[in-house]
Amino acid sequence: MTQRGLGRVSARFPDFPWDTLAGAKARAAEHPGGIVDLSIGTPVDPTPDVARQALVDAADAPGYPTVLGPAPLRQAAADWLERRFGVLSLGAEQVLPTIGSKELIANLPTQLGLGPNALVVVPELAYPTYEVGARYAGCEVIATDSTLSLGPRVPALVYVNSPGNPSGRILGPDHLRKVVDWARERGTLVVSDECYLEFAWEGSPVSVLHPDVCGGSFEGLLAVHSLSKRSNLAGYRDAFVAGDQTIVDELLAVRKHLGFMVPTPVQAAMAAALADDTHVDRQRKTYAARRADLRRAFEAAGFTIEHSEGALYLWMTRGEPCRDTIDWLAERGILAAPGDFYGLAGGQHVRVAFTATDERVAAAVDRLS
Repeated sequence: MTQRGLGRVSARFPDFPWDTLAGAKARAAEHPGGIVDLSIGTPVDPTPDVARQALVDAADAPGYPTVLGPAPLRQAAADWLERRFGVLSLGAEQVLPTIGSKELIANLPTQLGLGPNALVVVPELAYPTYEVGARYAGCEVIATDSTLSLGPRVPALVYVNSPGNPSGRILGPDHLRKVVDWARERGTLVVSDECYLEFAWEGSPVSVLHPDVCGGSFEGLLAVHSLSKRSNLAGYRDAFVAGDQTIVDELLAVRKHLGFMVPTPVQAAMAAALADDTHVDRQRKTYAARRADLRRAFEAAGFTIEHSEGALYLWMTRGEPCRDTIDWLAERGILAAPGDFYGLAGGQHVRVAFTATDERVAAAVDRLS
């Protein structure tokens, strides 16, 4: 039921995917040892002290924050991209903090003024929010990994994601450069979701803003980064977008009117976390150990693991419909994410996160054996 004149915006969206897991979750929870939930890649390890202390120190914040955020925060983001990933000549003015990366992706097509006449291209296996954000704006969406499949059609926006969610696939610089060159010839915006850039296990991911990809120019490019996974700050909701000055300026102008402000204490925590690499290196070792244990256990149980070179997931199959695999795991008290969450191409796969505690990972290994 709606008020007169108000439409049902939710009708533009598919069913919320996690709601479809309720039955499997209930079955897994009935296991005598409790559920091992590997379905969502939510961090469970402590937020680093450097970020917590910065948050406390900035807790006396009676005034409004700005949408742009302070220059030291934006410079910390630019410095981090140069220090860790070789992104050169990115200025603080080309960085905009956001209230988590999901918020940005969900609102980006709308805030850029795209609508029913715009085409948005997402990967064949994709984080669902790319499509949700495009449908929110009323755009047409095509899921493809091949620009050739588009024929003469010219999209307004193309998403790339490396390391990818759900598959963990890493796109090399040659691949990314071809996408960038193709997009620039057509005036298409490339948005690169790089939230897992710190987590590569096999291979070396590269930012779309790296000179080997962009040729030293950020024209037509945006890179999206989050501290949720990098720094166990998912509860803080802090991220940033960086790249093309004109587009960043336009987003800032729109978001100022809409009030998309990262809270002042969170801004301080974000800057402190970006300036510190020690906690990230320590967390990587923790995830590497959990990944190795789960990989051995799933392969021994007959699963085939594909890609999974990066990110915080194992992408695997038993050669059967993914919901059958979900049921098989639920009987053993394990909950995973079905591959159909991420597109038709995932119909025979499941995604397993290795962000659970050591104790829960050990429980999963024991049940699989």
